[in-house]
Formats: sequence, structure tokens, C-alpha cells
Amino acid sequence: MTITIHSSFLPHTDPEASLAFYRDLLGFEVRLDVGGGTMRWITVGPAGQPDTAIVLTPPAVDPGLSEAERQAITEMMAKGTYAGINLATDDLDGFFERVQAGGADVVQEPIDQPYGLRDCAFRDPSGNMVRVQQSS
Repeated sequence: MTITIHSSFLPHTDPEASLAFYRDLLGFEVRLDVGGGTMRWITVGPAGQPDTAIVLTPPAVDPGLSEAERQAITEMMAKGTYAGINLATDDLDGFFERVQAGGADVVQEPIDQPYGLRDCAFRDPSGNMVRVQQSS
């Protein structure tokens, strides 16, 4: 039996800013774009990896959420503590330079971590933490 990661979900607050970030800055393909206005679900993924995707969703749209839960999600997104994703690249320093030059909100420049990884971190336009590590 093989298990793979097919889709991860991240909330977005501005579909156009999310497209500019994930499509234009990171170079991901847009696979689906459904809905309208701020109620858009946008599926993006790395070129050449058709079975791996990130679904950018409107936050707190679940009808089962209370108003207090919606408010908590909004507040956590604003602080950048609600959601995140880990990516990998074979050229971390080049990737970081490109993303930084593109105006991303840098959280951590590339460093060698004490647990053996070299990585960097930044936030997407909705405040989601994006960590990127050097792949072998």
C-alpha cells in the first residue's frame, strides 16, 4: 500500500494576492479556480507534480463554526499563527533571493538548523507561515 499527500489546505483572505504569490512568485500552476470574489477556492501545485496540490480556501466558511471561532481564526491569521506549510527546494539560497526580491514577508533568512536542516521562512499574503528547506 502506498499513501501520498494529495492536497493541503491553506486559508486565504485575498484571492488575487494569493495568486500573485503562489503562481507568479513561487511559480506554481493554477489547477482549479472556483467561486467568485473572496469566496474562491484556488488549487495550485508545483509544475511537474500533478498529484500534489495546495487548496487556498476562504477562511472560516464552515457553517458549523461559531462566531467566536470565526473571530479566533481571523485573529490567528492576522498574527500568522493559524496555518502553514513546509516546502523544499534544491536551491534554497536562490529561492530565498527570488522570494525576498518579490516582496515576501521574510520571517527567517536561510540558516543551518541545529537539527540538521537548512531552511528559511516567510509569510504568504494571508499570514500563513511558509517554511522552505534545502532538499538533498
